[in-house]
Amino acid sequence: MRRTLIALLTLASAAALALVAAPASTAVDQYPVSYNFLSSAVLAGTHMDADPPGANNWACKPTARHPRPVVLVHGTAGNKNTNWQTYAPLLANNGYCVFALTYGVAAGTPKGLDQFGGLDAIETSAQQLKDFVTKVRQSTGARQVDILGHSQGTLMPDYYAKFLGGAPYIHSYVSLAPLWHGTNLGAQGQMQQSMSVYSPSATETPGCAACSEMGADSEFMQKMRAGGVAVKGITYTNIVTRYDELVSPYTSGIEPGMRNITLQDGCATDYTEHFEIAADPVAAGYVLNALDPAHPRPVPCTVVLPFEGPAPSAG
Repeated sequence: MRRTLIALLTLASAAALALVAAPASTAVDQYPVSYNFLSSAVLAGTHMDADPPGANNWACKPTARHPRPVVLVHGTAGNKNTNWQTYAPLLANNGYCVFALTYGVAAGTPKGLDQFGGLDAIETSAQQLKDFVTKVRQSTGARQVDILGHSQGTLMPDYYAKFLGGAPYIHSYVSLAPLWHGTNLGAQGQMQQSMSVYSPSATETPGCAACSEMGADSEFMQKMRAGGVAVKGITYTNIVTRYDELVSPYTSGIEPGMRNITLQDGCATDYTEHFEIAADPVAAGYVLNALDPAHPRPVPCTVVLPFEGPAPSAG
């Protein structure tokens, strides 16, 4: 009897130790993932200072399967919370350390408007990204990070890579609605449409130094393209949509020497545009494969509506 009791206590102790040492249950750790950009951005807009679900856990340590943290870089007039309600929880659920910053808020911006990032000069924003990546690397112990950017967030990190010494610290660079050739859409119209996602009644465009820089013929774009935009040692993946209303033409995001994916080539019923691409489940399949090419998974195809995401009948 005594031997049986000792054996049971030993087993119980071992089980307790195993529970402590084992990773937390995936069921407990799963964050809800929204594939509707408009509704999730509006809801997140009530807490613009907050971190998106799953992001900025400074105690997170990369795993052997996912050894590099993923840094999320939002677009013009976005911020870390409104832009990344899909990818922050999705990547965290898939075992990544995920980090997101709000950049490009000009000094002296009034309260309220200081929640809209990506408006300052891209050169200044790139320095903020540099500082953030350094903080992420120091916190996680990782030598490199992967970049996932949307809109301006696909272009600004390349300035960091080319001109601010960032190249050795970036492994994979995945871009949603990139504009490697700039955009022919007028900067004021671009900003008004961007702001209307968050405030439909917005009629005035705040100051936006970055907007003119993203024009196809700007001095900034000429500097970025001189000698080629791709930086040696970085693996680039571009994901574009034919229905992009802000990057004009959408082929501005297609660059030789990079992997280029047009969503409608693989899924004709994906009508995602410039904003929904940051929440599109079809694009998400390509993103996950680009970040982890050693473990590819099928890319889904469903009916995806502009701004709203998967059609109700699509699940």
